[in-house]
Amino acid sequence: MLKGLGQIANLGNIVKQAQEMNSKMQALGDQLKTKKATGVAGGGLVEVDVNGLGEVLTVRLDPDLVAKGDREILEDLLPAAFNAAKEKAKQLHDQAMQELTGEMNLPGLGDMLESFGQPPKSP
Repeated sequence: MLKGLGQIANLGNIVKQAQEMNSKMQALGDQLKTKKATGVAGGGLVEVDVNGLGEVLTVRLDPDLVAKGDREILEDLLPAAFNAAKEKAKQLHDQAMQELTGEMNLPGLGDMLESFGQPPKSP
């Protein structure tokens, strides 16, 4: 009959650990907001800076490219630069998650925790 009390104590420990992990994930999100990743396209004609969460910070266009007014080139280079920056931000995020979880190898843990460090998806 008293064996169930031990499980209740374990539940409290699990809740405490979950709260600690939530705090760490919040801190991770704050840390990633201060990181910067740059994506470059067209040999530097277009550069995009994003933070570690993938939020766009700045876009720089080569003045000569803008002066030419070549819309097609811009339409090609902008997505390439955005995608390159996003990939670098993902690498920052993955590295931070690895540091947070250490060598824990729990299936699905990385995916679950990753969702905490990402901004909400738009509908």
